[in-house]
Amino acid sequence: MGHYDAFNDDFSQKIVFQNINKHLNSLEDDYFYHLYLGKNQNDLKAMFGDVKFVCMGGTSKRMQKFAHYMKDVLGYRIPTGLTLNDITQITDRYSMYKVGPILFANHGIGCPSLSILLNEIMKLLHYAGCEDLTFFRIGTCGGIGVEPGTVIITDEAVDGLLRAEYRQYVLGKEKIRETQCDRKLIKDLLKISEEMQIRRKFNVVNGRTLCAHDFYEGQSRIDGVFCDYTREEKLDFLKFCNEKGVVNMEMESLCFAGMLNYAKVKFGIVCVALLNRLENDQITASNELILEYQERPFEIIGEYIRRKIMNNEE
Repeated sequence: MGHYDAFNDDFSQKIVFQNINKHLNSLEDDYFYHLYLGKNQNDLKAMFGDVKFVCMGGTSKRMQKFAHYMKDVLGYRIPTGLTLNDITQITDRYSMYKVGPILFANHGIGCPSLSILLNEIMKLLHYAGCEDLTFFRIGTCGGIGVEPGTVIITDEAVDGLLRAEYRQYVLGKEKIRETQCDRKLIKDLLKISEEMQIRRKFNVVNGRTLCAHDFYEGQSRIDGVFCDYTREEKLDFLKFCNEKGVVNMEMESLCFAGMLNYAKVKFGIVCVALLNRLENDQITASNELILEYQERPFEIIGEYIRRKIMNNEE
């Protein structure tokens, strides 16, 4: 797969969506219901044709905050009297912001919500004629064997059986898609964290991410409404996962990795641990500390994007 390497400034090969739905070409109109945008309703090329980076996370506030963060990092000025607007503010399902070539959107909780947003954003960017795209998921998670506040860069997403496979059921048949993240992107993100001496402020690790279907039983918690296993069995499973290279748990990585791998688009997943699941099930950090944790991935991804944009402008 060809890719745009920001560190070598190589545009010789363009990234486009692969395996895209052939039926899209025959649609007279295509309305993105959950975004309140459409192929014929909006000039998508004018609005989004320059997008190179898509940053997604669970909550609207986090994505709005990251949009403002990148505005400041890139030195963009918003004219007096104007502000960063939520492009999809008419709908209350998702929020979307744009700063230069960067699109920010919140995907909600879990793979189904993420899948809907990815479908509609990928179609939107396809119609807009975008190329050389890089996607990021920026989230929170439960760490396994790492201290709270640790930033985790995902190597590959695995399911509850530790399979590095995203399973989708289509027309009564099982479709399996790979979930390995872009190795070069992982290497570049780790390199940036070293060059910026980020590890002096907080830990940065990489490893496998377990993607669960829910927050409680699926993540081996003992504080949900149902639990038919013991505390010891929970710890045994979490330790087993850790021995197999799993360093965190969340609920979106499998779908994110599976869909973008199938489209052959470069992507990365960077999350921050709110707790160490070997020590606790409940998040006990203060709201102020959680907000500070949530911004830690901004520094690494923000610097990566800044370098790419600066290299392109030189």
